[in-house]
Order: sequence, then structure tokens, then C-alpha cells
Amino acid sequence: MLFSRFKNHLPTPEEALEGRPERAFAVPDRHTVLGNPLLGPYPEGLETADFGLGCFWGAERKFWQTEGVWTTLVGYQGGHTPNPTYEEVCSGHTGHTEAVRVVYDPAVVPYTSLLKLFWESHDPTQGFRQGNDVGTQYRSAIYTHSRAQQHSAEASRDTYRTVLHNAGHPDITTEILPATGRPFYPAEGYHQQYLDKNPAGYCGIGGTGVSCPVGVAPAGG
Repeated sequence: MLFSRFKNHLPTPEEALEGRPERAFAVPDRHTVLGNPLLGPYPEGLETADFGLGCFWGAERKFWQTEGVWTTLVGYQGGHTPNPTYEEVCSGHTGHTEAVRVVYDPAVVPYTSLLKLFWESHDPTQGFRQGNDVGTQYRSAIYTHSRAQQHSAEASRDTYRTVLHNAGHPDITTEILPATGRPFYPAEGYHQQYLDKNPAGYCGIGGTGVSCPVGVAPAGG
């Protein structure tokens, strides 16, 4: 009953698991496809974007296949428990969502293009689920690293919301919050580039089929 409750209820800091001061596992050094460091250091001029769009296995592949992306890694973000494990996150007792960190060259792929890929690669109207995957760890989220990212994310949400409504979809439930104060905790090594290591592995990523306009400012923006 307790597990079932936390599938559809974000725990408060008091309800969340205690966690630990350091990671309980090692993270691989390099990306298995792109060959670049997962945890850095990253070359000067690159930027970071964080997205939650359901099961991070398929979500990560969407981004590493994008030109201009230098590295990607999966992890847990938006919760309360420091350095959680996969099992803890899936219990619903940490408050995290499964996230993909994207390190990219904005001269090659602008943040707005990553937002378009984000919106079109999942259904952002489903709340604490994504298809058959049910739980708070599958919620849609964008964690921003600058005011410019925050503005772009909110503008794209407002634009896409109208397009989705016109296509008969309910409202967007995506949380858009600053990454500051919401640390990204890298996931276990076997989750990193999972679909490269397991080409026939599970991929729960699926969009609404509704295209997201890029570069359209909100009314009065």
C-alpha cells in the first residue's frame, strides 16, 4: 500500500529516504557511443541541459543521436534524497524523476532544438506516468541552467500547449524549474547508454505525434 501511494504522490522532504553523502556505485568514465567523458571536464563553450521524459534508457538515445550533442548521461533529479540508487528512486520515496543530462554545443544545436526533441519524444500531459510506466519517477520535467533556458522552456511549453489543445490533448504537466538546488545524481553504470549495450532492450519513449513549433515566441513575448 505504501509503495502504491508513492507512485502518484511526491514525498515531502520529511517523507523522503535519508540517502547518503556519496554515491554508492561507480560511474563509467566515457560515453560508449560518443567517446567523451560522462562527468567532465567538458570543453569550454559547451552548455548543459537536463530533461525528464519517462524511462531514461530510450530518452538518452534520442539525445546522443542528435548532431551537436557532445555527451549524455542518465541520472536522478528533482527529488530530496541525496545520492539515491535506482531501487530507491523506483520506490517513489526519493521524489526524483529519471533524467537525461545533455552536454551540447549551442553553435551546432540550439537549446530550442533540444526542446523540440524533448516535447515530441514523449507525452508531456500524463502526469506521473509515461505510457505503461507508472510512477513519479516517470514525470515530465525540464531543469534549467540559466534564465535564457528558463525563458525558452516556458515559451516552448506555452506554444506547444496550444498546439496540443488544438489536437484534442489535455494540459501539459511538465515541471519547469531551475537546476540550482535540484542536483543531478548520475545513475548506475549499467543504465548509462543502456540501449547501446542492449540494442533490443526496452524503450518506452513515444510522443503524441503532434509537431512542436520551434522559435515561436509566446504572445507578448
